[in-house]
Amino acid sequence: MTATTDGGGAITGGADPRHDSTAAPAAAAAGPSGGGTGLRKGVREAVDRATGELLARQDPQGWWKGDLQTNVTMDAEDLLLRQFLGIRDEAVTRAAALFIRGEQREDGTWATFHGGPPELSATIEAYVALRLAGDPPDAPHMSRASAWIRAHGGLAAARVFTRIWLALFGWWSWDHLPELPPELVFLPPWVPLNIYDFGCWARQTIVPLTVVSALRPVRPAPFALDELHTDARDPSPAKPLPPLASWDGAFQRMDKALHLYRRVAPRRLRKAAMAAAGRWIVERQENDGCWGGIQPPAVYSVIALHLLGYDLGHPVMRAGLESLDRFAVWREDGARMVEACQSPVWDTCLAAIALADAGLPPDHPALVRAADWMLGEEIRRPGDWAVRRPGLAPGGWAFEFHNDNYPDIDDTAEVVLALRRIRHPQPGKVEAAIARGVSWNLGMQSKNGAWGAFDADNTSPFPNRLPFCDFGEVIDPPSADVTAHVVEMLAAEGRASDPRARRGIAWLLAEQEADGPWFGRWGTNYVYGTGSVVPALTAAGIAPSHPAVRRAVAWLESVQNEDGGWGEDQRSYRDRSWAGKGASTASQTAWALMALLSAGERDGDAVARGLAYLVETQRPDGTWDEPYFTGTGFPWDFSINYHLYRQVFPLTALGRYLHGEPFGPERRNVPPAEES
Repeated sequence: MTATTDGGGAITGGADPRHDSTAAPAAAAAGPSGGGTGLRKGVREAVDRATGELLARQDPQGWWKGDLQTNVTMDAEDLLLRQFLGIRDEAVTRAAALFIRGEQREDGTWATFHGGPPELSATIEAYVALRLAGDPPDAPHMSRASAWIRAHGGLAAARVFTRIWLALFGWWSWDHLPELPPELVFLPPWVPLNIYDFGCWARQTIVPLTVVSALRPVRPAPFALDELHTDARDPSPAKPLPPLASWDGAFQRMDKALHLYRRVAPRRLRKAAMAAAGRWIVERQENDGCWGGIQPPAVYSVIALHLLGYDLGHPVMRAGLESLDRFAVWREDGARMVEACQSPVWDTCLAAIALADAGLPPDHPALVRAADWMLGEEIRRPGDWAVRRPGLAPGGWAFEFHNDNYPDIDDTAEVVLALRRIRHPQPGKVEAAIARGVSWNLGMQSKNGAWGAFDADNTSPFPNRLPFCDFGEVIDPPSADVTAHVVEMLAAEGRASDPRARRGIAWLLAEQEADGPWFGRWGTNYVYGTGSVVPALTAAGIAPSHPAVRRAVAWLESVQNEDGGWGEDQRSYRDRSWAGKGASTASQTAWALMALLSAGERDGDAVARGLAYLVETQRPDGTWDEPYFTGTGFPWDFSINYHLYRQVFPLTALGRYLHGEPFGPERRNVPPAEES
């Protein structure tokens, strides 16, 4: 895999993104301004450049995939895994260290998103990784990092996941970590805190970690980390327990009880539980050797199986380690970045939608190749989702190249929307796949009428309360953006009047924030939620004059930056005052435009200014630069820069301005304006 050259680059240090929505980066001096034929001409030229650039990126097999950039904990944990297994080599270590050093900021810290605040656990893991690479602790960049770590609580203040990695090498005591018993795998689905109460990403991580927690392995540490303790004599000072009447107090006392249970757990039961966990892990290994198509579960699954006796030459282990190598992106400067996941299905359906909405003929060879590839990725077997929906026939798409256990509702909806735009030489084949995808998505509707990403009714209030679960969201409740995409898909299929679609619409209307936007679970944040919901509502027959649509329009207009673009910082997940505020980005500007266009604001000043921003900031090669993170894994805790977002969403928005809504009566009937 080679690095992209689309200007994403490495995350750099520097000041926070501007909190004032009027203070976004200045647009280029050249380009159209205002509405009229000049703007239209500029949009058309931008569409032509972006279309050519996106077509050139397509793989011969039909798919697209941009880099998926997260943070340096992926790279640090990859090195720690290799150290733990005894397979770390100097070439990989040098390349990983080059990337990690490049992400360090002037104050010695690392952040989890571009321009974000320093993050303690990321800084600790990056520091340890650089120690593995041979960086001496008294080097200036290392001294700055360790001083900042000590000033912010040291190792004791790190998240549980970080301290698990430290415990693997004796840098932290297993006794000072939450207990995670493997007997958890025996709990039936109706018992609280069974493994299916967790979101699929957490479930795939927690099951192997029950084995690690039970066995408590320690490998010889290659060096000490005393410089990262605030008090080396007492690395984990006792803290008073919260009141018993509180949830935190109850769960922390339960954790203490589990520590006591560890001492008396029946050996045969524990051995059987670890064996069951091992079987669960092996049964869910994908054909490419990975687990769930994401790096963290793969890392912990490899460790757990190794502890259960699988040697490194075992086919399961060999395939697992090879799959981890495929997460590496080697950059032109020799640095090696590890992706947390890969997004070819998501990128391909979004690219196909963008090209079709930009005016590419529906039978264009690139679109047909994309359709063929997407059809080949359909998942026709049950996965973990069937625990809650045992009678539902399979038929859907996952996010990754290989992830047959976990198709997701969002990808399925967008793939159907993409396939519906393409004129394939075998229409019956396409119609059958679409019918299966629509049926599966309808069957995955939650009780409240909305949709989550991977499971139905994955809404237990208990998993997030566990002391172990301090690393981000661990359940998969319905969200406005996923629900909107399903509603939009149903509308495109002529099923907007289906009672299940109407329930989804009612849920969306009820979820609107008082000032007009919707919360964005899988994209940042209120701009993404609003950019998803408004097009879905209008596609389903909600009039642009509806009060909910007008409130959304008013909110989008109120947060538009002075340069004409829109931006929203990840901080909005923690601080509502950041909603809709941040430096302008191409992807977020496109989301806002998609909402405004669907709401009938084609001739409005906000749309003209937004279009001008996209045209003026496009580079000569047809790309846009976007260092900011506009994707979301866990709100606030895990942020993503999808490198293809900056291409597909602007092209979609510009195309809809030229040609109208994708399934509207005006589609491609917008009269061309005279060129000026």
